[in-house]
Amino acid sequence: MNGKVYVWDGVVRCFHWLLVAAFLTSYLSGDEWESLHVYSGYLIVTLLLVRILWGFIGSKHARFSDFVRSPATAIAYLKGLAGGKATHYRGHNPAGGLMVIALLLSIAMTGFSGLKTYGFEGKGPLAVVSQTQAESLPAPALEDGYDKESSHEKEHGNKHEKENPDEEFWEEIHEFFANFTVFLVLLHIAGVIVSSRVHREDLVGAMVTGYKVEKE
Repeated sequence: MNGKVYVWDGVVRCFHWLLVAAFLTSYLSGDEWESLHVYSGYLIVTLLLVRILWGFIGSKHARFSDFVRSPATAIAYLKGLAGGKATHYRGHNPAGGLMVIALLLSIAMTGFSGLKTYGFEGKGPLAVVSQTQAESLPAPALEDGYDKESSHEKEHGNKHEKENPDEEFWEEIHEFFANFTVFLVLLHIAGVIVSSRVHREDLVGAMVTGYKVEKE
């Protein structure tokens, strides 16, 4: 006999699918569609803040206390999974719980490094960094002679500005964590497929409807 059990609340489900859409949009837009990349990045950061808060005040299976377990417990679960005899968990299993934390941290670093990089252009909430640098420019830089430089020179000047070691550092951090997040997502998908087969449950469907079907 099978029974439906409500596991994932609306906040968790909305967070999950909005994050999927926002991260995919941000990752594919890159530098070619800057506005789309930036606003999808803002959405990702907002979603993360909401999920972290919900991890403390949300429903039972949404809380970190329900699924954050030790690495030893996660390893034991994976060994059982490999043998086809893993313990069933109604919410996130131990390995899945650690993956959730890893994804949240990686995406958070991607978002923060993106804000730092954007700040060097004098934009975003961290723009104070680049604005401080701009205010330190010598007064002659504002004279008419400086303003009359050719567009070609300005273009080259912008390229030189991008060679700022700090900016390059944060750009590299941003790219690393964006790609590392993709790697974690692939692992997450693989884990969902394997776990779904071993436990014979529709984990993807559960994240859509909120309900898991449990065998009694």
